[in-house]
Amino acid sequence: MKIGIIGSGTMGSGIAQVAATSGCNVKLYDTNQDALDKAERALEKILARLIEKGRIDNDEKHRIQSNITYVNSLKDLKDSDLTIEAIVENLDIKKKVFSELEGYVSQQCIIASNTSSLSIASIAASLQRPERCIGIHFFNPAPLMKLVEVIPAVQTSDSVLDETVKIISDWKKTVAIAKDTPGFIVNRVARPFYGESLRIYEEGIADFATIDWSLKTVGGFRMGPFELMDFIGNDVNYTVTETVFEAFYYDARYKPSFTQKRLSEAGYLGRKSGKGYYQYDESGKPIGVLNGTSSAVEKSLAEQIFDRVLVMLINEAADALFLNIASAEDIDNAMTKGVNYPKGLLAWADEKGIDWCVDEMDKLYNEYHEDRYRCSPLLRRMKRQSKTFF
Repeated sequence: MKIGIIGSGTMGSGIAQVAATSGCNVKLYDTNQDALDKAERALEKILARLIEKGRIDNDEKHRIQSNITYVNSLKDLKDSDLTIEAIVENLDIKKKVFSELEGYVSQQCIIASNTSSLSIASIAASLQRPERCIGIHFFNPAPLMKLVEVIPAVQTSDSVLDETVKIISDWKKTVAIAKDTPGFIVNRVARPFYGESLRIYEEGIADFATIDWSLKTVGGFRMGPFELMDFIGNDVNYTVTETVFEAFYYDARYKPSFTQKRLSEAGYLGRKSGKGYYQYDESGKPIGVLNGTSSAVEKSLAEQIFDRVLVMLINEAADALFLNIASAEDIDNAMTKGVNYPKGLLAWADEKGIDWCVDEMDKLYNEYHEDRYRCSPLLRRMKRQSKTFF
């Protein structure tokens, strides 16, 4: 199969590696020759490390490299069976590229976007044949992360959806099919992990380090929310939050945080700037917390923090199922394989008990009387009917 990748940044290069490893002939396109050269050098280093770790041998390294051609003309993608765009998150730019690309590729070529938050329907509308357009959202780093969200637009044909799922599955990825709504599955359901943790901090309940410690120690998360936001970049994470908030017509559940906005405005972006919620040395190792560290944390406080963040995550996952964003299985797969959550949120709800979920949400709403804390109708219905998700 012939694959065209548009954009040779970290994501585009990672997708190219995945496709090439699976035996596809890949053309990686970028207008910037220096970016292409950088991508080629980066792949050389990645494959060399895989040899050192015993994951591949030298023959496999050369096979993967020989499957990728680096090109700087969009016309070079004309013989592609599938093209995946991985460029800047700007709808106008994506539409322009898609419209030009359609003039070169065959009628049968699937044209996909790796967007994490933009409307697939809007992107598809730039094409003469919008039924060939679909969202294929990889997670970073693409070669390592198992999950790929596949998002059909309202225009996407059933055959294109079926073919796309088959291709991505053949690349040994776990596919989660999501409705074309803001944030799809992961970037929608994960908002409370960041937003509610920021709210807890802003209320003075605990500092960054304490909240991170609570989520990792009590909840088993690999990274705390503030560590993760520093890793992602405060500017990137804030922009996604703001985009989802606006796209949902300013629903209070997705309201951004002034704390994160101010840090982003100050240039405290996290690891890449040397300072975020934590401070970092030149190697990116944390050397302290921006607002100081806590002493010993009481177990009750740690559990209180974890329970509050968890129930907000569960409520968001339940609402995604209620609104048919994805199946229960795909929602849980998305969170465990897309962002490495220790458990699927809906399975976690069954474990904690649906009654507990409803009661905890009601406690929050009764305290704050904010729409942010409204309980999902699905959880209330399940409580009445004594049902579980699985």
